[in-house]
Amino acid sequence: MNRQQDAKGVILTGYFSNSEVSPPASVVNNAEEIESSSLSRRTGLYSVQSRPKNASGKPPHHCCNSRDSLDELFMDEYWTEVENITLSGEGKGDAEPQDVVQLKLPDEGEQEKAWLTEAGLAPLFDESASDPEDMMGLLFTLTRTQAAAVEKRFETIRKRSKQHHIPDVRDIFKLPGTLESKVSQVVGQGNGAGPSEQSVSEPETDINLELSFSDQALSYKEDSKTSSEALTDTDDTLPNFKLSRDKTGLTKMGDLSPQDMKKVHRLVLIEMTALFDTAGIDLKAHKAVKLKVKESGLFGVPLATLLEQDQRRQPGTKVPIILQRLIFHIEEEGLDTEWLLRIPGSATRVKAVHVELEGKFYEGLFSWESLKQHDAASLLKLFIRELPHPLLTVEYLIAFMAVLKLPTKTQQLQALNLVVLLLPESSRDVLKALMEFLQRVIDHKEQNKMTLNNVAVVMAPNIFMFKGFRNKISMQQELSMATETANIVRLLIRYQNLLWTIPKFIMNQVRKQNTENQKKISKERAMRKLLKKIAYDREKPEKQKKPPSEADSSSQGFIRVQAPQFSKVSMAVQLTEELQAFDVLSHFLSQKSSVSVKREDLCLYEIGGNIKERCLDEDTYMKDLLELNPSAKWVINPSVTMIDEL
Repeated sequence: MNRQQDAKGVILTGYFSNSEVSPPASVVNNAEEIESSSLSRRTGLYSVQSRPKNASGKPPHHCCNSRDSLDELFMDEYWTEVENITLSGEGKGDAEPQDVVQLKLPDEGEQEKAWLTEAGLAPLFDESASDPEDMMGLLFTLTRTQAAAVEKRFETIRKRSKQHHIPDVRDIFKLPGTLESKVSQVVGQGNGAGPSEQSVSEPETDINLELSFSDQALSYKEDSKTSSEALTDTDDTLPNFKLSRDKTGLTKMGDLSPQDMKKVHRLVLIEMTALFDTAGIDLKAHKAVKLKVKESGLFGVPLATLLEQDQRRQPGTKVPIILQRLIFHIEEEGLDTEWLLRIPGSATRVKAVHVELEGKFYEGLFSWESLKQHDAASLLKLFIRELPHPLLTVEYLIAFMAVLKLPTKTQQLQALNLVVLLLPESSRDVLKALMEFLQRVIDHKEQNKMTLNNVAVVMAPNIFMFKGFRNKISMQQELSMATETANIVRLLIRYQNLLWTIPKFIMNQVRKQNTENQKKISKERAMRKLLKKIAYDREKPEKQKKPPSEADSSSQGFIRVQAPQFSKVSMAVQLTEELQAFDVLSHFLSQKSSVSVKREDLCLYEIGGNIKERCLDEDTYMKDLLELNPSAKWVINPSVTMIDEL
């Protein structure tokens, strides 16, 4: 790979495999036409180089009779799309010049420090970085495989320090009870059920969210040593994976508070690394420096910048309005159009519309009626492709690619789930909106002839190629990556309903971490309560008992639900084995209220106890969740849209 940089180049963070280092009207008027869902954290605002001349030089593709497989014919469409992208990029001499993404491997030991810092474990090598006690709460929740991943990177830093004769404060002050002794104790023991304690025999079509993915992978690896089963599955058909229903409810991205999402990110990073470590896949980090990019406009603008300018016009926007509008226009014109997304629009027209949108979109003066279907589809792909930072981010682009190196499809899907969860919120929301749109295109395949494979091979180069990408890899690497990237897009589309789910074992670790973090202030809190009680008892020696209505209602077979945004601010709901969050919301709506509201505009929240805030899945069984979090409060809140109306 060519790693040379020019003076204006940019270096972005990425995780690379050692074995193969390859980077992989007004706005309001426009928005009114979009069929958007509620503005909750869960949904956001959306309804949502040329082909090688030597064909013989391409690597062989696995062919089979399954309609789900990618064969040579499908990959021809990939290279056709690459040609279209190349042709559309010609003649852009008048375009505003931008820096090209370049990559650089950091110094030895620096990538481990960057990883530990992102995982919230910086005090392992810098005790002044943050609160060590908070870090201890995180370490206490780790499973054995997760702890091994942390210890591996920690030991790399320590060995490097010794090689360079740099004294380590932990080597100088090895006192009982120091940070090092605590870390060694926690990391050495681990906290999750290891393969020796709990065997895993889940069918491949089941996704087990109860047990750490890396622990499951280790069990599979150990079992494979004594069996004749091959570790590599060459069949590229896609099974019907399913999630077993959890009585405490599934947790989707956007259901949690920012505080708990920060914990989720750290745990998911550790878990993803542990999963790849188990398979012997080493992901290397790359440094990031500032990239000179456009600060306004529609195309070629960073997602964060674009969302900032959109949110000033339409608060709560999570997916750029221009992307929403393009998707809406394509669907409004009809998804039955033959070869939608595959046949490019007129390059001349697309370029002209591109310029016109930049000048007229926000003023509401653009004439959408004249925009042809294939031109709109080309503009949508151009928007994704022109992002200065790849949609999947350089940080995790190679982690996406490395997913296919895992031995089973179950592990591949689990790893893909983790990498999706690691994406920045803006990238996740846009990716989700895009995947949902692509699935709706596929739903009309009988008319538009765009199957899952057709859509995957057409969209793969648009999602995975970024500025300067083709200058960094060899021809053979590009040929190999073609099938890999198309397969990743297939997985993203096919299993999107699973990929935005936070695994239950991660949620349990978050709950446990919250509990551990609360212990460090429990003594101080108890002392304050005791002093307050003493003062209160002195003033009122004959303390009145609480009326029965104020007693713990859950112990009497009821839960008390708050609805502070509505006239019915509190209500008691009888607790039964079959009571679900759906029933609680329905019960609330059956009461007289001064506000007319639909059930889909409301969410029942679990607040406090061992979680900060969580929007409940409607299938959550309340009694089971109450047993998991007995100190929680239950609050009904409307969506952001409803709050604005109120």
